Amino acid sequence: MEEPARRDLLKISGFVQRTPNDGQDPTQRTDVYIGYDHQNLYVVWLCFDKEPGKIRAHMSRRENIYDDDYVELMLDTFHDQRHSLVFDTNPFGIQADGLYTENGSGTDNSWDTVWNTAGRITHDGYIVIQSIPFRSLRFRGGATVPDWGLVLMRVIPRSDESDFFPRVSSKLNGQLNQEATVTGFEGISPGRNMQFNPYFFGRSFRSINQDVPTNPTMDAKTLDSKGGLDAKFVFKDSLVLDATIEPDFSQIESDQPQNTVNQRFEVFFPEKRPFFLENSNFFETLQPFQNNSLLFTRRIADPQYGTRLTGKEGPWTMGLLVADDRSAGQRVLPGDPFFGQRAYFAVGRVAHDVGKNSTIGLIYTDREFSTDFNHVGGLDFNFKLNKNWNMFYRGVVSSTYDHTQTVPYFFGSDHDGGFVGQGERFTLNLEYQDISPGFFTALGFTRRTDIRHLSGYYHFYWRRKTGMIIYGPELFAEKTYDHSGLGVQYNVNFDWVFGFHRNTIIAPIVGIESDTLRPVDFSGLNFNHKFTQDFVGLVFRSSPWRQFTLNMNIFRQGAVNVVVPNGQLPNEGDETTSFATASIKPFGNLQIDNTYILDRVKHNPVDHAVFNNHIIRSKWNYQFTPALSIRFIAQYNGLLANQQFSSLQTTKNMNFDFLVTYLVHPGTAVYAGYNSNLENIDPGLCVRINGTCDPNGIGLVHGPGPFLNDGRQIFVKISYLWRP
Repeated sequence: MEEPARRDLLKISGFVQRTPNDGQDPTQRTDVYIGYDHQNLYVVWLCFDKEPGKIRAHMSRRENIYDDDYVELMLDTFHDQRHSLVFDTNPFGIQADGLYTENGSGTDNSWDTVWNTAGRITHDGYIVIQSIPFRSLRFRGGATVPDWGLVLMRVIPRSDESDFFPRVSSKLNGQLNQEATVTGFEGISPGRNMQFNPYFFGRSFRSINQDVPTNPTMDAKTLDSKGGLDAKFVFKDSLVLDATIEPDFSQIESDQPQNTVNQRFEVFFPEKRPFFLENSNFFETLQPFQNNSLLFTRRIADPQYGTRLTGKEGPWTMGLLVADDRSAGQRVLPGDPFFGQRAYFAVGRVAHDVGKNSTIGLIYTDREFSTDFNHVGGLDFNFKLNKNWNMFYRGVVSSTYDHTQTVPYFFGSDHDGGFVGQGERFTLNLEYQDISPGFFTALGFTRRTDIRHLSGYYHFYWRRKTGMIIYGPELFAEKTYDHSGLGVQYNVNFDWVFGFHRNTIIAPIVGIESDTLRPVDFSGLNFNHKFTQDFVGLVFRSSPWRQFTLNMNIFRQGAVNVVVPNGQLPNEGDETTSFATASIKPFGNLQIDNTYILDRVKHNPVDHAVFNNHIIRSKWNYQFTPALSIRFIAQYNGLLANQQFSSLQTTKNMNFDFLVTYLVHPGTAVYAGYNSNLENIDPGLCVRINGTCDPNGIGLVHGPGPFLNDGRQIFVKISYLWRP
């Protein structure tokens, strides 16, 4: 690239297609102009379109733009080809930002910063202007700023097209290793940046407290208020210290619904709280598969304070997080010696760049709770072998003392490695995991231990310019053994993908799977019981018009019923599952997102239902301006249980959520909302003995009577970002 003079605009053109036809000229022309002054980086996008009436654009909430046309700026400000800041904008100027990690989890949109945008549709296409303050970036400043990496992308969803500058070919594995180099920045700096973000949260509520599961109680308060402060300090342009007192963990966005019935292992719900989300990629161990993570911050439920130091100096990347957690001492009854005590968490990671695209790092996590502790530490690396192949490995050991266990001290290890290959037509992932029986991570997420697990995924696509644009096979296979050598699980499935224009994918699936339950897996089982089931399914998604997007999958398979009545052993049944989402945008300011989840299990050989679980959710959002919106969510969850074949209770739940948002920018916002929850709960809440809950009981009891309002709140939240 040419070196721009101060205040001059550098013109960039010559975009190249990545999809659907790698290396071809774009169907639409894009010109970009880049310039800067002492305070801001400016990027002006001229996106020409031969059919401007077909441009997809909606006035939507921040970061809800990925069904629209949009443009993306990726800035690798340390020029290490490993991390970048991502700035996305749709034709109406709606923003989305995030952190991109090469050979990791892709773009994490949980990162937010302050920047300015404007956009409008013209008779020739659309124009977008991005203005990014240098104080919102992290880089090494000075009289002459070191080189940056740059990638520009334009997405045209109606033609399934993505265009890049420079060329980012799908024939190579990675994006930042194909970035352009920007030189010539002079006299700019993120500065000795400080910012303070106080907040206030007040509510009136009535809800059930289940901190002690066997002793549910009804709590209510006319006014419950809370305030706190987040602060940020930048040192040496690239090191960031975040500190928080009474951190703002009031969740405005609700979790997406998931099926949690008849699950043998824990279900993953992603983190949503701002303090833990920001710069979370500094703690990643470059592991592509996230069902075994060393850092799952939802384990820190109720902190009073937290600090985090993140940054990059030369080839070194570092992250340190420390927080307390009051919830540990709230989950036991008064009189317990651990009542009122708090746990303390710490996680540290340091990584060193090796060559152009490889990294080696160390990680350590720690949880302390009175005399109990959990220490986990080890190393990891990610090596780029050539333009298509990466190799990764992570090995850690754990040391744990838990006074509640029969053998309170235990030790374990976790080794995870594999290869990832990617080209224009193929993707191949191979992974091996070895997790010992004694491994435990109190700050992480591990679905199961005592496994030796081998898995592989492969696809090969043929691509065409017209009609059916991609088609080809996908194959997934996995096999799991325990450390005695017993095969406890396998899964083999095959599908053939058919891809058409307008983001339409159809994939019929067939497969076979097996689970082996051992006596250690289920109380009362005194032998190994192997269950084998075949399955068929269909995956479908399409966005045929800018007003409508549909995603759905349906499976018919065998299932192991583990929620059997007391005294019975697990048995095999027939299962039907369905997951469908439909997004409707009848006009530019309104978006309606609907979700339906079905899980039905029938008992074999008797054709009677074990349970039927239905989840129906409808979310309506009306965006008056980029800042002002109203949102309404209604959700029904109905679990109909046949207690002849299951230990489940029939539960019916209705939840209503209303929210008004005025979001000036991340950090400065006003929220006002109302939430109400209705459920078929017995008014006595639990099974009682002499007027108190049975400590050996099941906890919350659901009765056959009408709905009880077991959760209701009105709340206001105000936050303000001050950047002196």
